[in-house]
Amino acid sequence: APSAVMAEGGGGSGRGLLCPGAASAFRPWEQLRRRATAPWARGLLAMAAGLGLLYAVLRVPVRLRDGLAAVTMFLSTLTPKFYFALTVTSSFISGLIFVFEWWHFRKYGTSFIEQVSVSHLRPLIGGAENSPPAPAAFPAGENETSRQNMPECKVWRNPLNLFRGAEYSRYMWVTGKEPLTYYDMNLSAQDHQTFFTCDTDALRPSDTVMQKAWRERNPQARIKAAYQALELNNDCATAYVLLAEEEATTIADAEKYFKQALKAGEMIYRKSQNCHSQSPQHEAQLRRDTNVLVYVKRRLAMCARKLGRIREAVKMMRDLMKEFPLLSMLNIHENLLEALLELQAYADVQAVLAKYDDISLPKSAAICYTAALLKARAVSERFSPETASKRGLSTAEINAVEAIHRAVEFNPHVPKYLLEMKSLVLPPEHILKRGDSEAVAYAFFHLQHWKRIEGALNLLHCTWEGTFRMIPYPLEKGHLFYPYPSCTETADRELLPTFHEVSVYPQKELPFFIHFTAGLCSFSAMLALLTHQFPELMVIFAKA
Repeated sequence: APSAVMAEGGGGSGRGLLCPGAASAFRPWEQLRRRATAPWARGLLAMAAGLGLLYAVLRVPVRLRDGLAAVTMFLSTLTPKFYFALTVTSSFISGLIFVFEWWHFRKYGTSFIEQVSVSHLRPLIGGAENSPPAPAAFPAGENETSRQNMPECKVWRNPLNLFRGAEYSRYMWVTGKEPLTYYDMNLSAQDHQTFFTCDTDALRPSDTVMQKAWRERNPQARIKAAYQALELNNDCATAYVLLAEEEATTIADAEKYFKQALKAGEMIYRKSQNCHSQSPQHEAQLRRDTNVLVYVKRRLAMCARKLGRIREAVKMMRDLMKEFPLLSMLNIHENLLEALLELQAYADVQAVLAKYDDISLPKSAAICYTAALLKARAVSERFSPETASKRGLSTAEINAVEAIHRAVEFNPHVPKYLLEMKSLVLPPEHILKRGDSEAVAYAFFHLQHWKRIEGALNLLHCTWEGTFRMIPYPLEKGHLFYPYPSCTETADRELLPTFHEVSVYPQKELPFFIHFTAGLCSFSAMLALLTHQFPELMVIFAKA
């Protein structure tokens, strides 16, 4: 009943009535608050604040004068050796900071001091809380359309990737350097699991073993598992594929394994064709067997190309493209282009380009630079920069220069490798289009084709830098292609080995702290030199 009365009494204001004990405890605080807000209390507070400020104004200069006198007395007792040691130490420390900043910038592309200040100091200061909210990447109505038009840093399988056992491993044996990164090999393991496994593998013991083999990190464990699969089933095509890729130490040995894989793969493929319509599981098995067969035929063609049987390799690639026309995403035409260039069958190269250098198809460095090479071939032999500057460029020369500009805009890293301004390394198993990894892969196989055409490299040398005058800066929009993506450097550092200096485009400006530490190091070194040469004069200057 009392609580109901209290609720009814406070119904209008939403507050309950105070009990007698709470009211008596609250009364002194209320009286104190009223006295503090009185005019005479405010006057006393203002007078106290004024007296404190007056004391500070009169006292601080006295303290400053005493401190300055103490500092002057301390400086007067210092010797020239102290100033010399101070400047040398300052120069040494700033030099170390400068070297570390430079190394961090060359390796990671950022300033270490800036990175620490942004990631650690700004949250402590409160910059993260006070910063305005980030705007939406795209307006609501243009979200999907803008996302489709934005270029993305997608990693692709290298169409011309080398053999691990016969090429990558031999390089490591000779040089002691690992040519493949863990990230690259992990992507290959994911590719193998996608291409060479399916849901029905549990029904076949050999395929179950191979399913585990593709997940193994240790190469010897993968090879051992492949032999176990062959003991269970001598016609296990994927086991022969693994042995050809990783155990064979020569291309000839790899070709023998791939021929065995082809024999087993064709037999399994025919069986899958006959029963693929029975269930979804059989359709998945047919897709897997198709992937295995295409992979084996392609690698056999690459073996023939490496062993000098180029016409045979061209025929195998053409037959493969006719038999499986829907698998154009595997970029088998890039293998065909390289083999045709080796045969110097330029008319056939032009025919392949006419089919695949289409605006609706994805581009690559092989497509763009091969098109530029063919147009440069028509004029490079008689091209001279002096003659061209006097009489102007002919129509064929203009077409060749425009083709070079188009190729350089697509991938600006390639010319330095073709002109041998940068050293090459073995290409990775995966590449990033328009990135340094794609440039390494293209130049590794196509440099010889550019050298074979007289004057082609000279024309490239004279014209490739003119591309950058045509591209808007900053790179908000491209000239012929999408704006150059900003994520290539990070992905290329993951794909390329650590001993390779990654090419970066556009070149980043040196951070402020590199300039600052370099200036500080130079200034302190100059002071140290002057102190060493003129000790008395520098002491007088320091005391002054």
